[in-house]
Amino acid sequence: MMLDKFKKHEERFKELTNMLSDMEVLSNPGKLKEIAKEHSDLEAIMRVYHQYQETLAAIADATSIIEENEDPELAEMAQMEIEEQQQNLPALEDKLKLFLVPKDPNDSKNAMVEIRAGTGGDEAGLFTGDIFRMYSRYAERKGWKVDVLSSNPQGIGGFKEIITLIQGKGVYGRIKFEGGVHRVQRVPQTEQSGRIHTSAVTVAVLPEAEEVDFAIDPKDLKIDVYRSSGPGGQSVNTTDSAVRITHIPTGVIVTCQDEKSQHKNKAKALRVLRSRLLDAKMEEENEKMTANRRKMVSTGDRSAKIRTYNFPQGRMTDHRINLTLYRLNEIMDGDLDELIKKLATAEKNFQMQESGS
Repeated sequence: MMLDKFKKHEERFKELTNMLSDMEVLSNPGKLKEIAKEHSDLEAIMRVYHQYQETLAAIADATSIIEENEDPELAEMAQMEIEEQQQNLPALEDKLKLFLVPKDPNDSKNAMVEIRAGTGGDEAGLFTGDIFRMYSRYAERKGWKVDVLSSNPQGIGGFKEIITLIQGKGVYGRIKFEGGVHRVQRVPQTEQSGRIHTSAVTVAVLPEAEEVDFAIDPKDLKIDVYRSSGPGGQSVNTTDSAVRITHIPTGVIVTCQDEKSQHKNKAKALRVLRSRLLDAKMEEENEKMTANRRKMVSTGDRSAKIRTYNFPQGRMTDHRINLTLYRLNEIMDGDLDELIKKLATAEKNFQMQESGS
C-alpha cells in the first residue's frame, strides 16, 4: 500500500480544516467554495484511512498482549481480536486503492446526451423515445434537470434524433457509461403478426463544455437560419427561427429548431457544438493511450453494442460486464442505480489492475 500518499492527504486535510476558519477565506465566497469542496473530498478519504490505521493499531496491540503475557485466556482473547480485525483489512485496503485511482476531471460536469435511431426503421425511432424517457426518469429520481436542446420527432411517435442537456451534481460521472449502441428485442407497435424484431439506438454522452473549456473563434463559424419544420417536413413556424451552425475547421454541423426564438436556438446550438468539439479533443487524446486503456467501460468503441433490452423475457443485458438483470420494466422507468454502480466499479477495478495498485 502506498500509505505515504495518504499521509500527504492527511497533511492537506489538516491544512484545509484550518483554512475553513480563516477570516480571509470566509470573506471570499469563491475561495471558500473551492476549499470546502476539496475538504469534503478529502474527508471521505480520511475516514477510511483513519479506520485502516485504527485496525492496524488494534492488531499491533493484540499482538503485544500475546507476546508479553503468559495468561492463556488473555492470549486467546487477543488472538480472536487479531483474527477479527484482519478480516476487515482487505475491504479497507480495496477502498484505499480506489482512492488512488485518478478522478476523471469531467465527472462533475453536466452531460450532453444525444440519442439517435439506428437500424429498425420506425421501431428504432419509438425506442429512441423510450430511451429518452428512461434517462429523463433517472434524472427525475436524482433531482437533475433535463433540457431538450434539439429534437427530430417522427410521425408515429418517438424521435429520429433527440439531444438533451442533463444538469446536476456529478451527472457526467454517472451518465458517461451509457454511450454506445443499445439494442432492443420486442414486438413492434407497427408489427401485426406478433414477430419479435431487433432494432438499435445509438447514444453519445458528452461532458458539457463551458467557454473556458473550449473557446470558439466566431470567425470559424458559418451560421444559417431557416424556418422550422415538423414530422414529414411541414412548416411549423412562420419565421426564420431555426439555426444551423457549421464549424468550418472541423466540418461539424449542429442544427437547432425547438425554440421559437432564433437567439435561443443559436445559444443551444453553440452549447452542443462546444461539447462536440471538446469530445473530439478527448477522443484524440484517448487514441494516444494504450489499447488496454481504451477498452475501459466509458471509453470503448461507440459503435459497439453495449446493451440489449429483451422485452419478451423482461431482461436487460450489459455486454461489457456480462450483467443480466430480470427487471426490465423498472430499468426502463429510470431505475438505473444498480447498473451504473456496477459499471463504475468495473471501470475503477480495471484502472486499479492497469496501474498495479
